[in-house]
Amino acid sequence: MKVLNVLKLLLVLFSTVVLANEKENSLDSYISENKQKQFDFDYQKNEADSSILRDSWIAPLNLTYSYSKSNPYVNKQVSEAAAIKMDQPIFQSGGIYYGIKFAEHSKKYSDYSIDVAKRKLIKDAISILMQIQQTDLKILKQKLLIENSKINLKIKEEEYLSGRLDVGFLDNAIIERNFVIQALYDIQTSKEKLISSFSALSNLDYKTATAPYLELLDEEEFLNHNISLKMADSKTQKDMYAKDATIAKYLPQVSLTAGYNWSKTDSQFAFGSSEKDYYDYGFKVSMPININTFRDIESSRVDFLKSKVVEEDKLIELVALFEQVMHNIENLDKKKNLSSENKSIYSKLLVDTKKLFEAGYKTEYDVQTLDNSVNISEFNSKIYELDKQLELLTLYEMYVNGK
Repeated sequence: MKVLNVLKLLLVLFSTVVLANEKENSLDSYISENKQKQFDFDYQKNEADSSILRDSWIAPLNLTYSYSKSNPYVNKQVSEAAAIKMDQPIFQSGGIYYGIKFAEHSKKYSDYSIDVAKRKLIKDAISILMQIQQTDLKILKQKLLIENSKINLKIKEEEYLSGRLDVGFLDNAIIERNFVIQALYDIQTSKEKLISSFSALSNLDYKTATAPYLELLDEEEFLNHNISLKMADSKTQKDMYAKDATIAKYLPQVSLTAGYNWSKTDSQFAFGSSEKDYYDYGFKVSMPININTFRDIESSRVDFLKSKVVEEDKLIELVALFEQVMHNIENLDKKKNLSSENKSIYSKLLVDTKKLFEAGYKTEYDVQTLDNSVNISEFNSKIYELDKQLELLTLYEMYVNGK
């Protein structure tokens, strides 16, 4: 009965449904606050770097000031000078536009890169939590297997002592009992390792934390909301504008120039002090002639072409991954159905065996063994269901609705 109560508790735990398209913030709770802060800093740095890159075409104002004192021929002389200079490109054969677009897509690509790393960590945390819950089921199942092995050993002992069984069968029963007990120890050790790994990733208490229930995805939905695919697309766009900006770099450029100059000299010579200021403005046209021009352009073009091929390859890879996961889930459904069939068979046998036990034709061992087998089949179904969730988690690592 204790086992059944635990089973009911686990069924309630696993029946909690978290919508597949939940907000990113709710998924963030599965990783520790320190790790969330690290990703927040990554986003902030990316924002700052992107702003620098976007505005890099705006030339700085050069401010200068100088002060000097000298005493040639005993007489002292003080000189001061200040200037403001501007050399601002206003036309770069499209380079300004391409540079801004390159910055925008660079930010998008970097944001997706951070998203991918973050989702990977969230996926690891949820996966470990699911495995811990699955391990709890395996422990309960293993304890029932141990009970059955002990019952089998008692039966073999009685048959051996009554002379109805060879000692070899008794020895095999002892080995079987030892095997299932050792397997329990291995499962418990695996659970402790999983708990340690989960604690390193999350601040949640694994005892009370609830893993999200993941619904089946269709292929179109998986690909339309796939971070990895969107990241590959943003890389293609980024490299396309990088290619265009590289070409523009070697075309004519027009710049607006302007400046203001001021100087002052104080002297003990006869001519005394002097001060003057003036401004200048104009424009200039420039075009670099570089031996590596075509090599630089070709290099950027190759990067762009490679990005397109990588994007196409990523799509093929994701389609193959989706099909593999669906195939694995199909097989797990078959195993789960088999467990359900076994449960039905054991349940019917248990009902009949209880009647025969009451009539004196079956022993309490038979009833207890079949009762355990019914529960073992139920645990197997739940274990396979969690295996399905772990398979789906492989897809949900890359799936974000609304992205």
